[in-house]
Amino acid sequence: MKKVVPTVKRWRCLCAYDGTEYAGWQKQPSGGSVQNAIDDALGEIFQSSIKTVGAGRTDAGVHSKGQVFHFDWNWKHGECKLLQALRSKLPNDISPRSIKLVSSSFHALSSARGKCYRYRAVEGWAMPEGERFCISLKNQKIDVDAMRSAAKCFVGKHDFSAFAASRGKGVKEDPVKEVWKFDIQKKRKELQFIVEGSGFLYKMVRSMVGGLFEVGRGKIEVQLIKELLKSRKRTEVVVSAPAKGLCLEKVYYRMPKGKDE
Repeated sequence: MKKVVPTVKRWRCLCAYDGTEYAGWQKQPSGGSVQNAIDDALGEIFQSSIKTVGAGRTDAGVHSKGQVFHFDWNWKHGECKLLQALRSKLPNDISPRSIKLVSSSFHALSSARGKCYRYRAVEGWAMPEGERFCISLKNQKIDVDAMRSAAKCFVGKHDFSAFAASRGKGVKEDPVKEVWKFDIQKKRKELQFIVEGSGFLYKMVRSMVGGLFEVGRGKIEVQLIKELLKSRKRTEVVVSAPAKGLCLEKVYYRMPKGKDE
């Protein structure tokens, strides 16, 4: 009699997290990342080693409302019970939002078409409940109109080497990315930078926001943002904005409305 081999199923998960206490999304040999915590939780549920695949990395201290990951396992008890089991094994600052059974052709990383990030800052001082998720501008005077003008420089397909950082260890990434949208919204005392694009380099969003803050403070002109982008060289002029203001809002698996396929 032939032994029946269980069919491996692929599960797509949507996850939110407060990244304050974590060394970013990506699994680390020494632990301490969001992915470490999730892999450990799934390993406890299945009593076997599990390797998740994420839609991309977030830096240490960066948050997410819409990280996506997948894993393969022959779970027989349905989506709701798997979601409940995973929630029960994770700390409060990591929150699985949904789990769906998907085709094996779905891949959290290679199937992604783009991402949306949001960066938050508060004029003056943030309230205690928001301090973990936005930066306080304190006594700084910010010219929002100047920042909006500078933000337009980033829209389109460019080599973003001047607004990225090296991951080190010989890691090379294609520096050419396409930014679809870069909006700056002001709601009372809160500034929100909303960025959508095909993909982002290491610290790219934080570097772009950091450059815009320099424009807003009057330290550099809008023209210099254009020149830096064209130079394709990182300089001390560009300082990455603090990680805690950044949140991965959404990963797109279909092109957003209005974008070419």
